[in-house]
Amino acid sequence: MMSERAPLAPPRFPDMPDIPGVVLASGHCGIRTPGRHDLLIASLPEAATAAVRLTRSRTASPAVLWCRRVRRYRRARGLVVNSGNANAFTGQPGRAAVRATAEAVAAVLGCKPHEVYVASTGVIGEPLPLPAIVKAVPAIAAGGGESGGEAAAKAIMTTDTFPKGACAETSIDGRRVAIGGIAKGSGMIAPDMGTMLAFVFTDADLPGHVLDDLLGPLTDRTFNSITVDSDTSTSDTCALFATRAAPAETPIEAADDARLAAFREALEGVMADLARQIVRDGEGATKLVTVTVRDAVRQAHARAVAFSIANSPLVKTAVAGEDANWGRIVMAVGKAGVPVRAERVGISIGGIPVARGGSVVPGYDEAPVAHHMQGSEISLEVSLGAGTADATVWTCDLTHGYIAINADYRS
Repeated sequence: MMSERAPLAPPRFPDMPDIPGVVLASGHCGIRTPGRHDLLIASLPEAATAAVRLTRSRTASPAVLWCRRVRRYRRARGLVVNSGNANAFTGQPGRAAVRATAEAVAAVLGCKPHEVYVASTGVIGEPLPLPAIVKAVPAIAAGGGESGGEAAAKAIMTTDTFPKGACAETSIDGRRVAIGGIAKGSGMIAPDMGTMLAFVFTDADLPGHVLDDLLGPLTDRTFNSITVDSDTSTSDTCALFATRAAPAETPIEAADDARLAAFREALEGVMADLARQIVRDGEGATKLVTVTVRDAVRQAHARAVAFSIANSPLVKTAVAGEDANWGRIVMAVGKAGVPVRAERVGISIGGIPVARGGSVVPGYDEAPVAHHMQGSEISLEVSLGAGTADATVWTCDLTHGYIAINADYRS
């Protein structure tokens, strides 16, 4: 289900770098309407390593459960993703379908099933049309479909209005390294893991345990720092794959190796870009909102307050209505469940102080704040005046469009 392109969408899909060893192929297997790609197969070289972060939902899909089992190998030869059907809450048939899909892809790629990662996205509770998927796998994997990053990003879309991609080039030990990623997500977006699908590829020569150590903290700062509607999906998957085609002068065995500084920064940039694109494509969204909480005792407190603000329907509808109603931010701070002393709290909107020391700032003029609220990117800042920890999360406004999209989702 794809509607008119979101107003916050980037102007175009990026020119993705060539990553030796990564082949992305997509095609139609029969889940979606005819002509709409609904299956992505990525093939990787024998040396490829992998790391993954997955939803902690108690109703996680069979694909997530499969990835939980195979991630311990930290190897990957393939990735298969279907859209239009989440294969979640489908019992034993759903679990069998995941294994059969992995086996079908493994047979084509010449690898073991546990070297194939599986992901699904779409409607929950409906049986996966396994025969159609298994039948389509050989032709798509052999190049019978469409190749390239943009086609791959389109194949995994559901209510998304635009394909999401991001890339960067950096270096390790003076050798060029490329990073490219695709993602999908528009609704059912809240952190835990990141309530979406994201797949990032690099030719860096990194073992699986290093990828894993890199991915965890970066996921927390990017995909785990976004929310559209506070609803956590059953299918969230963020995977990082390395083909190892660009070796360093000497092997890198630890994520804190100083030679990874530029790579880590570039990887975080790609992941943050994808995360913000998901928020920009939030169902019905017209404004991107950055919520920053500073001066907390600990980061967990800062994140709790930031998400309390970002998930508040009253705050989000005020943003949609371009209403500089900062009292709703006060409300959200107070209900966050962390220790807060009102007389120390400060609030700014668009960098303009509106409240400080437990009350409105002297001589407050709402006009410049109201002007900021009319823009497409809104900044909300809160100081708790209690410490040095901070956190930033991204959200969007809540409009009539969100209701329309979700009321009509299966129509």
